[in-house]
Amino acid sequence: MPSPLTTRLGLPLLALGLGVSTSASALPIDECIAPADPGGGWDFTCRSVGKLLTDLELTDGSVQVTNMPGGVGAVAFSNVASKRADDSNLIVATSTVGMTQIAQGRYPGGAETMRWLGMLGTDVGVILVDDESEYESLEQLLEAIVADPTSVAMAGSSGAGGWDHIRALMLAKAAGLPGDQVGALRWVQFDGGGPAVTQMMGNHVDVVSTDLGEVAGFIESGDVRVLAVMSDDPLPEPFDELPTAVSQGYDVTGYNWRGFYTGGEVSDEDYASMVEDLENLYASEEWKDVAAQNGLVPLWRGGDDFSSFVEESIQRVEAISREIGVIQ
Repeated sequence: MPSPLTTRLGLPLLALGLGVSTSASALPIDECIAPADPGGGWDFTCRSVGKLLTDLELTDGSVQVTNMPGGVGAVAFSNVASKRADDSNLIVATSTVGMTQIAQGRYPGGAETMRWLGMLGTDVGVILVDDESEYESLEQLLEAIVADPTSVAMAGSSGAGGWDHIRALMLAKAAGLPGDQVGALRWVQFDGGGPAVTQMMGNHVDVVSTDLGEVAGFIESGDVRVLAVMSDDPLPEPFDELPTAVSQGYDVTGYNWRGFYTGGEVSDEDYASMVEDLENLYASEEWKDVAAQNGLVPLWRGGDDFSSFVEESIQRVEAISREIGVIQ
């Protein structure tokens, strides 16, 4: 089995040290950019966190949410880098999706362009099949993929090289699929995890890789068989009986985390204070309630720890993206 360093983009479900000193001198956070139209995950992240910053009196007034769609976050990234790099009032919502875009060279700059503040929660990847599928275990599925990657049609809500696809490839590689064959795995994109499961139930694809939050209803109804959730530890109820990939001997996790960055020229003092505000928000019962209501596992990683995690994750996704020909 390859080592965790080379196979996983996971992290423990517990609070980690910040790695920065804290200060209360920064100007209050008063704006959050959601790099998408209203209604999506980044918009939810901004609006829920902005409201709690106000409710918990971590800022002096309300937090304005600015929707700035375009390029799966690239437009907002460019705007902050060129016009607001030193603005310590500003946070920008991001996630594993944004990190993947950076890894594949689709943003106008690398991770070093910004200062990475922290993550507050995560959705968890899940690998599932129809309840009548021939694949009854993760091991059985991965053995079939390693023997002939063209024999399995897998689907998700991202395109080839997107996060749903990358997570599936990480598992296949951990099971022994050679790097020069990862591009042979058949991948089909649908507009969301729900539609992917519907097509799977109609026998159009064999397996779905997506976020648990998108398909929780199918799991609870018993219409699908979960082969693995991609988390370090078992999930809370009602999903605590679902097997993890880790518990089955595959040291791979696949979180779709929700977090924030700010401009790359924000001072160390202001940066530390912004991280402190977000950690205080994370520690509140109010945030735990918001996360639970929206299918997120509360999860904190902040400051230097978060920055290092983002950089290491980008390197890993970049390597897999090269193997499958998404980037040269």
